[in-house]
Parts: sequence; structure tokens; C-alpha cells
Amino acid sequence: MSKPVGPYSPVVEAGDWVVVSGQVGAVDGTLVAGGFDGQCAQALVNLRERLESVSAAMGDVVKTTVFLRHMPDYVRMNDIYVEAFGDHRPARSAVAVAELPLGALVEIEAWAHRVRS
Repeated sequence: MSKPVGPYSPVVEAGDWVVVSGQVGAVDGTLVAGGFDGQCAQALVNLRERLESVSAAMGDVVKTTVFLRHMPDYVRMNDIYVEAFGDHRPARSAVAVAELPLGALVEIEAWAHRVRS
């Protein structure tokens, strides 16, 4: 799992809640190949790995925020997002931004509610 690119916690537990900081499509601080599709898919892999590091899963996610460098990528993001989440549909916001860390094309953050048994 990659280190964060800044002075923040990549995942924080607060009781049954898990907050995952924005994940970009990078491995070891370098953006992956494949343009938007590659970066979006990797950002979702990174999100899944952060969740799993605290015994949570994509199915626990209740809210995501997707930051897009280019809003025309919205339709393609939806396709990749559905591949990662399957039939699970968390609440979501998607916003266009001027820039993202590392020059990324997409960043995804999430809130998850993990019920411990």
C-alpha cells in the first residue's frame, strides 16, 4: 500500500465509522498508466485496500466524493465505479476541480460504516 502524498492519515477510524482520504490512481507515489481509465480503476483499488486495512469493505461505504479534473470523464467514471462497487450504490457527489495531487485526473474519498460483530 502506498504512503500518502502529504501530512494526513489515509484512513481514520471513529467508532463504527471509517473515513478514507482521497485516493488517486497512483502506486508508490507515481500515477499509473492508462490515462483516466487506469487512474480511476487504481484509485478504486487503493480505496478498497485502505478499507480492508481496517477490516472494512466496499460494501460498507455509504458516501463517496469523486473529484474529476475533467467533467467529460463523468460517464466513463460511472462505468469504472460500477465495476468496483457492483450492485452496491453508496450516496455520491462528483465535482470538477482545477487540479489534483500529482497531476491526477481523478481522486475518490469515502465514508464507510463498519458494523463490528
